[in-house]
Amino acid sequence: MLQPIMHILKQKNIILASGSPRRKEMIENIGLKVHLCPSKFEEDLNPKNFASFSEFVEETALQKVLEVEKRLIEEKNIPDMVIGADTMVTLDGEMFGKPTTVQEAFDMLSRLSGRSHTVYTGVVVKTPQKTVKFTEKTNVVFGKVNEEQIKGYIATGEPMDKAGGYGIQGVGGTFVERVEGDYFTVVGLPLYRLCSVLYDLYVHKE
Repeated sequence: MLQPIMHILKQKNIILASGSPRRKEMIENIGLKVHLCPSKFEEDLNPKNFASFSEFVEETALQKVLEVEKRLIEEKNIPDMVIGADTMVTLDGEMFGKPTTVQEAFDMLSRLSGRSHTVYTGVVVKTPQKTVKFTEKTNVVFGKVNEEQIKGYIATGEPMDKAGGYGIQGVGGTFVERVEGDYFTVVGLPLYRLCSVLYDLYVHKE
């Protein structure tokens, strides 16, 4: 999708406001060079202050981007583009972030077992001229998993830095019966929508 403007994008200083090697790998796999710059934003927004899950993840992503952009400008490293994302798992109207304890991870995964849940990923793409925000959501259906299987998965350590307590691109993918929607939204960066935004930003703007 980006081939017609790749010569433009390759000249840009593109920053990913994240410490996620998964997101970096996804962007590099489509031919773009990005620099990771983990945001220092506290991620302390209250979901109750937002009308929807989409608004919450978009605002969290925006605050990550603004913090990184401000810091880089102060360091005289002016970015041409900063991309930020935030992913959240939801079930029964409740948001599941990253588990803070082993017990919390166990409780999350137990609730997800045998059920369908929705993953939201909010993305912000900011250039000096424009800020674009969007959210994609995907339904994920877990198969039935038992206590022994959940404890075995938690013992791998993978759940502890993943929203909802699992990583679909890792061992956690063995719990997933099917995905209804964009797989990459669940990984943490909806590629089709992101590329559509990048194309619209730079097409015919050489």
